[in-house]
Amino acid sequence: MDENKLFDKLIAFTAAVHQVKHEMTQGIKPEGITPVQYSMLEYIAVSQPVTLSQISDCQQMSMPNTSREIKKLCDKQLCEKYDDPSDRRKQYVRLSGEGERVMKEAFGHIGTRFLTRLQDASEKDLQEIVHAMDVLHSRVFYTDK
Repeated sequence: MDENKLFDKLIAFTAAVHQVKHEMTQGIKPEGITPVQYSMLEYIAVSQPVTLSQISDCQQMSMPNTSREIKKLCDKQLCEKYDDPSDRRKQYVRLSGEGERVMKEAFGHIGTRFLTRLQDASEKDLQEIVHAMDVLHSRVFYTDK
């Protein structure tokens, strides 16, 4: 297989993923939350518990900015920090009960939009999509977490 063509397809695919994610999440953000804070909540929701440095890396933000935004989210009672029981120098971040509720509601709206996009897909198409996502997740989009 031509590796350049494969890479070009990856670039086109990831650009399309970002565009579709933007369309499916448009207008979902809860009141009083900035887009950056919402993005952080999304990341925490799917990866929790996470460290501040993991959030910083994923969001491509400086540690001071990450800390400031997490503090704001904690003040809004959407997430909480806690110490690692085996190493009290290390802190983790997770969603609070209210944060879980907010993200469950947001993901519910996104899920509805996602299913609307797939409404005309056959059962075979859906199985192929699931298989393709599994392969992409295990071979391309895996994390070292």
